[in-house]
Amino acid sequence: MPGDEAPPQTPPAPPSPSAAPALPAPLARAEQFIWLTARVLEQRRFAFHFLGGDADAVDTALGSYLNGDGGYGHALDPDLRGPLSQPLHTAHALRVLDGLGRCGGQRIEKLCRHLTRVSTPDGALPVVLPAPRGYPSAPYHPVHDNPPGELLTTGPVVGLLHRNRIWHAWLFRATDFCWERVETLRHSHPYEVRSAVDFLDGAPDRARAAAAADRLGRLVRERGLVVLDPEQRDDRAPCPGYAPGEHLFPHDVARRPESLARGWFTDAELGRSLDFLAAEQQPDGGWPVHRRAWAPGSFLERRPIATVEALLTLRAYGRLTTPLSRPRGPVPPR
Repeated sequence: MPGDEAPPQTPPAPPSPSAAPALPAPLARAEQFIWLTARVLEQRRFAFHFLGGDADAVDTALGSYLNGDGGYGHALDPDLRGPLSQPLHTAHALRVLDGLGRCGGQRIEKLCRHLTRVSTPDGALPVVLPAPRGYPSAPYHPVHDNPPGELLTTGPVVGLLHRNRIWHAWLFRATDFCWERVETLRHSHPYEVRSAVDFLDGAPDRARAAAAADRLGRLVRERGLVVLDPEQRDDRAPCPGYAPGEHLFPHDVARRPESLARGWFTDAELGRSLDFLAAEQQPDGGWPVHRRAWAPGSFLERRPIATVEALLTLRAYGRLTTPLSRPRGPVPPR
C-alpha cells in the first residue's frame, strides 16, 4: 500500500575465499619483512621459494639487472653500485637462476662470452673490474687498474656452471685456476673458503673434489676459519679486514646437507650452528647482516637477501616446513 516501505535488505555476504595454508611463525614474520623492505627481486624470490610463486616473475625481475654485454650490473650485489657488469653480480645472478632451475640456454652462452672478455690472463675473474668511470663500491672491494684473478669470485661462478652441466670454452682455464687455488691453499679467509666449497660442490670430478674438500676441511679447523660454537663467537677475533663480529659458522659454508663441507662438522656442531641461525631472526622478521655497513642503501638491500638465504638453509636442513602452495592475491606493487 502507498506509504508502506519495504524492509531494508541485508546485502549478501561476499563469498569466503578458500583458506590459505597458515605459514609457520618464522616464515610469516619473514614474509612481512620482505614485503616491507625488499627489492622486487627478493620479493619474487621469496614468493617463488616459499609461497608457490611463479618462476617467470623471478626471471623477469632478474632480467632488469642484465646488460647488453651479457653480464649483470645495476647493484645486483649491493656492495657494487652503478650499472656496470661485474663478476660479483654474475655469481649472484647464477645463484638465483640455479634456484629456479633455469641456469642454461642462450642467456648463459652470452654470459660465458662476456666472462671470456673480462677474465684475467690466467683465465679467472677478478673481484672488481676496472671501470672507465668510478662508481661507489664497498671499501673491502677496492678497484685496481690490473686486478688479479680471485677464487672468491671465480669459484662460485665455475661451480654453479658445472653444477648445471654447462660446457663452454671459458670454463676450461677457469676450472684449472680453481683447482690450482683450492689444492694449494695454505692461508685463507672465511669467504674464500666458502667460494672454494661452491666450486667443489659443482666440480665434475667428484673424487678429486672430495679429496680437496677433505684437505680444506682440516685447514679450516686447524686455522679456526669457521666458528664451531656460536656461543664463543665474542671470544674470537675476526679475520683481518673483517668487521667486528663478522664470522662464518658451519651453516655458512655447508649451506645444503649434500655439500662436501657438511662432513667437516659433527652433528652437534652443525646443530648448534642451525639453532643459532634460527635464533638470529630479528623482531622485524628479517635476518641481520654482520659485514661492515659502508652505505645505508647497500646495507638495507642486503638484509632481505640474507633473509631469503637463511630461510633456504633452514629449509634444506629440515628446520623449516612450508606449504606446497599458498593462494595469494596480486603481488604488492613495487
